Amino acid sequence: MITLKSDREIKLMAESGAVLAGVHKGLQKLIKPGLDTWEIEEFADKYITDHNAVASEKGFDGYKFATCVSINDEVAHGIPRKGLKLKKGDLVKVDMCVNKDGFESDSCWTYAVGEISPEAKKLMEVTKTALYKGIEQAQAGNRLGDIGAAIQKYVEDENHMGDVRELIGHGIQPSIHEEPAVPAYGEAGKGLRLRPGMTITIEPMVTLGTWEIKDRYDKKDDWTYYVTADGSLSAQYEHTLAITNDGPKILTSQDPEADKDFL
Repeated sequence: MITLKSDREIKLMAESGAVLAGVHKGLQKLIKPGLDTWEIEEFADKYITDHNAVASEKGFDGYKFATCVSINDEVAHGIPRKGLKLKKGDLVKVDMCVNKDGFESDSCWTYAVGEISPEAKKLMEVTKTALYKGIEQAQAGNRLGDIGAAIQKYVEDENHMGDVRELIGHGIQPSIHEEPAVPAYGEAGKGLRLRPGMTITIEPMVTLGTWEIKDRYDKKDDWTYYVTADGSLSAQYEHTLAITNDGPKILTSQDPEADKDFL
């Protein structure tokens, strides 16, 4: 079921999103070569708790952690692993959800670990721009297909990279996963019409190779996550936003002025 949020509810979701954005700002300074991925988990969990909020991925469908930490060809749903240290040149994606006073937010960001290759830098730039191409289309009266088509055209036609299709954005609030599904691909003019009060996530995942992904089972941690089918690098960026009569409102913004450079 899709619920339309009031201005008050959107404001409270933005307060949740501000906590989440604060975690990502802290990770910008924390992430470096030699960092154990478990330190990412500890930092995020403590920051969220210290700001009177809850890491709402914990317990969702049995998940045990505050964060998902995915490295290089790991597209999504990687877990923080004790003893796994980041290396110079890695790309690490940190995805998490926050509940503050009953209101949810969800955001993922990709981080460069030390100096990275020109190809990896380009991948990060394309994926972040793709996110904002989608947000530009999140206008009341547009359709979900307008969001996906804008992302897909930019990623595939302009940059010839892989636009992952099996993992998609979604509605959010009152839980972290609600209707509607929000693909990062599609056909303009198709799909559900966007209405003021809808709250969704847009989260393109882009690769340097094929858009196809596969499961990888980690026997040590008894966990299955997603990797690129051809072993190529991947990146992901995600914001939670509200559809309003005045255009899309980003609820997990780390820097509103920087957002304006993309929109």
